[in-house]
Parts: sequence; structure tokens; C-alpha cells
Amino acid sequence: MSDVRPRRSVLYLPASNERALEKAKSLPVDGLILDLEDAVAPDAKSSARELACAAAVSGAYGMRELTIRINGLGSPWHEDDLVAVCAAGPAGIVVPKVSRADEVRSLAAAMAAAGAPEHTALWAMVETPRAILDCAAIGDASERLTVLVLGTNDLVKELGAQVVRGRTPLVTVLSMAVLGARAAGVAVLDGVYNDVRDADGFVAECRQGRELGFDGKTLIHPGQVESANRVFAPSDDEVDTARRTIAAFEAAQADGRAVATLDGRLVESLHVDTAHRVLAMHAAVISR
Repeated sequence: MSDVRPRRSVLYLPASNERALEKAKSLPVDGLILDLEDAVAPDAKSSARELACAAAVSGAYGMRELTIRINGLGSPWHEDDLVAVCAAGPAGIVVPKVSRADEVRSLAAAMAAAGAPEHTALWAMVETPRAILDCAAIGDASERLTVLVLGTNDLVKELGAQVVRGRTPLVTVLSMAVLGARAAGVAVLDGVYNDVRDADGFVAECRQGRELGFDGKTLIHPGQVESANRVFAPSDDEVDTARRTIAAFEAAQADGRAVATLDGRLVESLHVDTAHRVLAMHAAVISR
């Protein structure tokens, strides 16, 4: 599992904000989404595009996975964004409001036509009821697509739901997104937490996201990075349990047994697979 890539914390930054782009070079964040869409005013789109592309080619962001969110399909800026960003070759191009598999195929074809390098992946934002219902098909539509990103604010609006602690109105939606992503074999990131002053609420939502199966969380403020990194990384106890699980199973196999027990619990091959994933993620995190 050497290809495991941590995406515990993925921070949105307005690409028009040069100070924020500079600060991001020193943040302990796993990924960045330089935003050309909602965070940038219409009259600043062109200059923000130039700044984002310059950041992508600079090599100044180290191991941080640098992606650029372009304006959506049908917007006046979409085609210019796509051509320029493909030429810059970031780690990924994030596209808002992708709702159907055929949109993914069209985007992948457009990226190829624009000369996007092979390392530039497509990240699709899942922000509509239709997208939730089609998550697996969206994830399966192109090998270029590697990550689904939840747009929870838009989903709340589209559902006519309310924003409440614990996200009860969204739990089914969140689980369906994880289910679709896993069926397609792609990563999936939880949506943002809006109240940057509520540290306890943010941590609770990170824990919920991890329990549901998300790979990490998208963020709107640098102050959220360290908490997301901590919650979405294997804890010391999880790492210790993973190592002991593997050791117990190997000892059982050496003794001719197909299963083992650890701390009173049954250990089968599926538990060993999970343990190896925990250790692979742990190794990937500490190598950063």
C-alpha cells in the first residue's frame, strides 16, 4: 500500500489572495484547493487564474497536494479556466457541481484535449441530490477521476434541510457518498464546517466524518488544519492494535489455524487487511 496518500486536511484558499497563497507554503496541510469559483469576484477571475497557475508550476508547496477549483460547466469562465489550468498541470482540477457520469467523461476528454499531464487528476464536487444518487457512476466514469468532494452547504440548500449539530439531515447523504466512492474505488472528502470559532463542533464533525468512512475533510480556515490532521490520522492505540493484530494472525497461521484472537476478539484475514491499511496510512503521515 505504498500509494496511500493522506488527505486528512484539504484547505480552500481564494486564488486571488496572494498573502494566503504565500502562507499556505508553511501550513501542515495535506492538500490545497486554490479557488477560482465562489471565493473570487467576477472582475478578479482572470488575475486569480494567473496566480493559481503560477502557484501550480512553482514547486513551492512541497508535498502538499495542490489542486485548483475552476468555474463550473456552463459558466463564462469555465473553458478559459480549464485550458489554463491544464497547461499549469496541478495535482488535480476540482470541478464544482458535477451531477452525472457523462459530465465526468466530457471533462476528462476536455482535459486530454487541453494537454493536461497524466498526473493531473480530476476531482468532482458532489453537491446535488442527483450527484448523490449517482456517486458510484460518477466515480466510475473515468480513470482520471480520483476524488469526490462533498459540497455540504449546497446539499443542505438543495435538500431544503436545516444546519444542525450532528448533521442528522445529512447522515444518509454522507453515507451514500462514501458508499458510492468505495464502490468506484476513489477517495472521498467531507464538506466544510462553517463556524471557524467553534473548535469543539469542528472536532466533533471530523470524528463523525471519519466514523462514516471519509478520507479527510475540506477546510475553510488554517486554524482547522491541525485538528483535522489529528482526527483523520491513526491514533497511537490504533497503530499498536494494528501491529498486534497482524502479529496474532501470523502466529495463528504458523500454528495451522485460520483465525486468531486478540484481546478477546476474533481476528480474521479481513481484520488483517484493515490493520495493514492503518499502518500504511500511519507510515504515509509520519513521512510528511
